Amino acid sequence: MDFDSFTGQVQHRLELADTGEALRAIRATLTTLGERIQAGEASDLASSLPMEIDRYLHDAESGQRFGYDEFVERVWSREELSDHSDQADAAYHAQVVLAVVAETVPETEMEQVRGQLPAEFDSLFELVDSDAQ
Repeated sequence: MDFDSFTGQVQHRLELADTGEALRAIRATLTTLGERIQAGEASDLASSLPMEIDRYLHDAESGQRFGYDEFVERVWSREELSDHSDQADAAYHAQVVLAVVAETVPETEMEQVRGQLPAEFDSLFELVDSDAQ
């Protein structure tokens, strides 16, 4: 999937007004994911993504340990969602971005990413799982 298709899918699924908003959701999610997983895994995942967005995984300070709530808080903060948005919106945005990532990368790559995250992160992959069925 190329950059325009990837951002277009995120924009469409989240019903965002423009590509800039979609790119903020992508950046927020992938940067935060890149921080949470190991550097080698972030690199592996990035290798199958469009080069315009793979850098969010490459540039993240990988290997940090934080829980699901902190993950969502970081996405919410990075995405700069409006004050009337809450963390549930950020969680949903992350789910949508990861669903598009899952359609772009090999299935084994997503399995490896999930293997690095504790069970409390399973809800991030709800849309991935529902698409697979």
